[in-house]
Parts: sequence; structure tokens; C-alpha cells
Amino acid sequence: MEKYKCIVCGYIYDPKIGDTDHGVSPGTSFGNLPDGWVCPECGAPKEQFEKI
Repeated sequence: MEKYKCIVCGYIYDPKIGDTDHGVSPGTSFGNLPDGWVCPECGAPKEQFEKI
């Protein structure tokens, strides 16, 4: 599973870690994030992320 970087603030979404503070379990791929998920650092939508 690939990591994705927020182009607004530089936050890295790592699917191995997930985003447990916002209800996303470890092992959740970027493509399977909930529709309303936003960057936990700056609030940018998923469209503002790029694969790294």
C-alpha cells in the first residue's frame, strides 16, 4: 500500500498506521478512506493528496 502526502501541509498518510484519532484503522488504504476524511493536520480534502 502506497503512502500519500498532503500537498498543502506535508502530512503523510501511511496506511500501515491509519488515522486512529479519526476512526481509520491501520491497514486502510488511501482509496478506502471514508468520503468525508480530511487531512488531520490542516483539514485539506483527499483531492489535495498525491501518491509518494
